[in-house]
Amino acid sequence: MTVVPRPEYPRPHFDRSHAWASLNGSWDFAADPQQSGIERGLAGDTGEWPSRITVPFAWETAASGIGLQWMPCGWYRRRAIVPADWAGQRVILHFGAAHHLATVWVDGAEVGSHEGGYTPFEFDITDHLSNSPDSSDVACSIVVRVDAPLDKREIAHGKQRSVPRDDYDSCAFTPSSGIWQPVWLEARPATYVEAIALRPTSGLDGIVAQIRLAGARALGSRLRVDVVGSGGPAAELTVDAVDQRLVLPIANPVRWEPARPHLYEVKVELVSEDGVDRVVASTGLRRVAVDGDEILLNGSRLYVRGVLDQGYWPGTGMTAPSDDAFVTDLELARAAGYNVVRKHLKLEDPRFLHHADRLGMLVWAEPASTGTFTEAAVARFEAQIEPMVERDGNHPSIVIWGLYNEEWGLDWDVPADPAKQDAVRHAVHALRELDTSRPIVDNSGWTHVETDLVDWHIYDEHPSGWADKVAALLSGEAGSFPVSIAVDIIVDKLLMAHGGPPPTDLPNLNSEYGGGYTSIERGWNMRWQTQELRKYDRLSGYIWTELYDVEHETAGIYTFARALKDHGGNDPIAANAETVIVVREIKPVEPGRDLVVAGRDVAVEVQISHHGTTPSRVRLVSMWGPLFAPLAAMRVSTSRDGATIDVKPFVLSDAVVVSNRMPDDVESARLRIIAMSEGEIVASTCVDVVLETSVHSDNG
Repeated sequence: MTVVPRPEYPRPHFDRSHAWASLNGSWDFAADPQQSGIERGLAGDTGEWPSRITVPFAWETAASGIGLQWMPCGWYRRRAIVPADWAGQRVILHFGAAHHLATVWVDGAEVGSHEGGYTPFEFDITDHLSNSPDSSDVACSIVVRVDAPLDKREIAHGKQRSVPRDDYDSCAFTPSSGIWQPVWLEARPATYVEAIALRPTSGLDGIVAQIRLAGARALGSRLRVDVVGSGGPAAELTVDAVDQRLVLPIANPVRWEPARPHLYEVKVELVSEDGVDRVVASTGLRRVAVDGDEILLNGSRLYVRGVLDQGYWPGTGMTAPSDDAFVTDLELARAAGYNVVRKHLKLEDPRFLHHADRLGMLVWAEPASTGTFTEAAVARFEAQIEPMVERDGNHPSIVIWGLYNEEWGLDWDVPADPAKQDAVRHAVHALRELDTSRPIVDNSGWTHVETDLVDWHIYDEHPSGWADKVAALLSGEAGSFPVSIAVDIIVDKLLMAHGGPPPTDLPNLNSEYGGGYTSIERGWNMRWQTQELRKYDRLSGYIWTELYDVEHETAGIYTFARALKDHGGNDPIAANAETVIVVREIKPVEPGRDLVVAGRDVAVEVQISHHGTTPSRVRLVSMWGPLFAPLAAMRVSTSRDGATIDVKPFVLSDAVVVSNRMPDDVESARLRIIAMSEGEIVASTCVDVVLETSVHSDNG
């Protein structure tokens, strides 16, 4: 029995799965049409095809069966079966995504082409079939040519490597060329539902549905829209315009929230002389808003505890190896304490967002970047915006739209060039015209032009140096910060295009950070750098770089194979929890040596940062154990109760002193500090303490 890769229905946000057929699996493949005779055999099975490729995996990947890099063109062919029970319907050929320029033939006739490696496309192939389905199934031949330029600088390609290289080549990965998302057939009537945009009403008590219809017999047809579980009747009307706006009230509405990700299915049925079209979409009742320097989710303050997700997998590149792989990554992010995933410079497979919706994980979504500033590059970057919103806009999990990133595709000199500022502004306006329900980040990390959130990317390999950079930026002392753009090349990057410190009337967040070359160094930096951010009540959050290693980039909490790395006993969830302990007035030296003391009586000052929705009271407990020991493996030498602290949401508590005496039989130890509430551990941190005499002995 042949196993079909990625067999699940690929478009859950616009579900017409009652009439579909997957075309994933084995296709004929060739790289050179002159040698293969493909051009002579477009109409059928003639011509020599030298290879087989497994769709939907890019031809660079092992999973594809090809495994070839720097191949600028690939040809695909397969026979497809149109079922007999689709008779009288239009047959639609769908592609989730193909990088970068796809041209398609059916039974020898060219049916169309599509440019853009991250956006979906479709062709009505009914009139190109040699035979129409009636009483028996009909076979057809599909041929696809995909051009994937080696020089990607003027096309949207995100983290895929280019030759010649991008300025950001050092953090780019193996390309994913050709067909890299599912391919399938669907049947629909000639008059059909073309698009469904769903947004919650302002009172979160209903859904506003914008429905676009297509087909010669749309006018006069009957439209029925039913919100499952709404407690009310379906909306029914006679169509008098192809664009319909309906307000669908919901009795006893249930809001979509991370802790309770309730989704509403919206069933749309269109009955015309051409037949019946049925589509199911879904959304959730939730509101994201910016109020001064705060981000609000359903009226409550949202603190972004986020992690960068590049969307790559070993052996399969940009294509998830299975539908479960999306779930795994979302669950790994949550296990590390995160509530937001920033899917970086990639329009991800819709199945990822489907799972984020149902699991309650928030998402920062953004399109792929280009690599240089030209008129063509800007146009190709902007061409992603409308399909991004149309495909993904219904997902309640998406709470932030991103656009440009660190001036990639803008040649890194936005402050000096009004044309580049105009390009940023134009992209923001284009996105805002399509969707006002989410905040927009114009140019993540550096040089904001017009933005709803002020985010910044500050990196340092040591917590103390990083803390100094953050303090200078947030105090208003500096309107810029140093950035390493290449080996031995460090430049100051302005945060705002006009100069000056970050504005205080917009939310501020650190949307990329992280330091250390080994996993132990990175765990140490995560503990210290993240708690440094929690000292600033007015901040709206952070994004850690990154969830897992990718190829040569070893900055992940997890390995590329998604195994948890050794962080030296620094559990990521302790750094990223809703409640964390903040240690004050310590400049850590190195992993295993946070604090050097002259004697065994140790005292540290701590505060509590609590981002829950209600006040809490916590009791501090401290104990000693071996250096690098995680909480679960602490061998308690002495345990001492400390202060009880009342904490309020989003207000750093008063400072208290935790004191405990290091055991006499060790020269160094980990002081573990735990916050208890109602008998449960709600937060923990640690300080690795070394006696000064031990340091002198080591140096001697």
